[in-house]
Amino acid sequence: MDIKSIWQADTAFQDFPKLDESKKTEVCIVGAGLTGITAAYLLSKKGIKVILIEADRVLSGVTGHTSAKITAQHGIIYSELIETMGEKKAKQYYQAMQETMHFIKNEIKENQIDCNYEEQDAFLYTNDNAYLAQLDKEAEAYKTLDIPGELTSEMPLEIPFKKALKMTGQAQFHPLKYLQFMLEEAVKNGTEVYEQTVAMKLEYNRQHTVLTKDKHRVACDYLIAATQFPYIDHQGLYFAKMYAEQSYIVSGKYTGKYPGGMYINVENPTRSIRTATLNNKDTYLLIGGENHRSGESTEEKLCYDNLKAFAKEQFEITDISYQWSAQDFTTLDKMPYIGPITDDDPSIFIATGYRKWGMTNGTLAANIIADSIAEKDENPYNELFSPARFASKPMLKNLFKFNMEVAAELLKGKLDFIPPGTIDDLEINEAVITRVKGSRAGVYKDMEEKLHVLDTTCTHLGCEVNWNSADKTWDCPCHGSRYHYDGEVLAGPAKEPLRKLSLDD
Repeated sequence: MDIKSIWQADTAFQDFPKLDESKKTEVCIVGAGLTGITAAYLLSKKGIKVILIEADRVLSGVTGHTSAKITAQHGIIYSELIETMGEKKAKQYYQAMQETMHFIKNEIKENQIDCNYEEQDAFLYTNDNAYLAQLDKEAEAYKTLDIPGELTSEMPLEIPFKKALKMTGQAQFHPLKYLQFMLEEAVKNGTEVYEQTVAMKLEYNRQHTVLTKDKHRVACDYLIAATQFPYIDHQGLYFAKMYAEQSYIVSGKYTGKYPGGMYINVENPTRSIRTATLNNKDTYLLIGGENHRSGESTEEKLCYDNLKAFAKEQFEITDISYQWSAQDFTTLDKMPYIGPITDDDPSIFIATGYRKWGMTNGTLAANIIADSIAEKDENPYNELFSPARFASKPMLKNLFKFNMEVAAELLKGKLDFIPPGTIDDLEINEAVITRVKGSRAGVYKDMEEKLHVLDTTCTHLGCEVNWNSADKTWDCPCHGSRYHYDGEVLAGPAKEPLRKLSLDD
């Protein structure tokens, strides 16, 4: 089983050096995913000097693990936005997605990017009577907002369902081939790219200065935090205004005749369906879903098993060749935070909270931020997606709910009874939570039978991490921090690794 996504297995990127000295630039972008690369591409075309740094390798994060649907159909969203924000803003959200889709299509067409771009109809469906009313309500929202769509009792794909909401003119593509072009163009335009370069904090001198883990500095006029979670908070309290979810995808070669379309249901467990072309010849089916809050004490292997069972039951799948997971954040009102990190510092930008719809939201973010920096006419969506936007009653209700859940997880982790004496039973490639010298500890046995013993207290705000058996990571249920089995940080908001412990007396 290949642990890479189908996109990563099908795309090779050049290696970029690690930053080994301090630098100055006009714009520093932290995070080489879709948002960071698109922003670098747009800014470099304007002659703006950019340095792009990435903690791992380019496109190794969420963008490399996406389902890559280019769509404005983001689940049940428009009826909710009408209720919580009003028709005008709900309409603006749809218009922003439409313009972003056109941007992607035009870039591909004008630059003749070979990235398997295909226009498809998108279907939001249910096979549960309890969700029919929600689907009807979303269809009414489409009518209210003049969104082309229709309720239907027929879908091209023969899977169990009772009703579907169709949105025409959507698309799918190969995201890494698309971004490979943008990255190469940005480099041609003078963008400097550095991999294996971890941004740790922001210093405030005459210029903003990004301090890396290796103590090098990047001084800049503008900073774009294009990481999944803003690596700086700057009094924005974003860890308290978002929650993290994990989702999973399995993929195998499809031998049947696929009728077209992209599909996602509205009930749980989620089932997202689309096809992709590998090696420009073979058709693969992508089945996604099994979403859950990151760091929950669940058996992640079962998530993959459930998706594989669905794939083999419903489709002609010869074998499951790829499986991967992704984490993404949801904001208080389900719209991303895009723009200045706080009202009093317009030169530091964040882009986060894409709610698993990163192809459109991430591209939109790059355009909004690039417009602000390049001093063009003000982007019409600045206010709508502003991180400092007004906290409505539903947002305040969710803020309370999110943080009550965090408090519950914090208390649960501290009070959990951990039975002693389980380390001796560990198999290779497995982990256990136990007690070491009276403290809660996580112990993992690697392929060489070496034990990695860690304090399970998250270095962000002290919650207790749980073992992710599918990805071999330690995940925090409070704010979504993720750690490698050796304790190193894979995803924030945590910046420091888990503390290593010793089994020796």
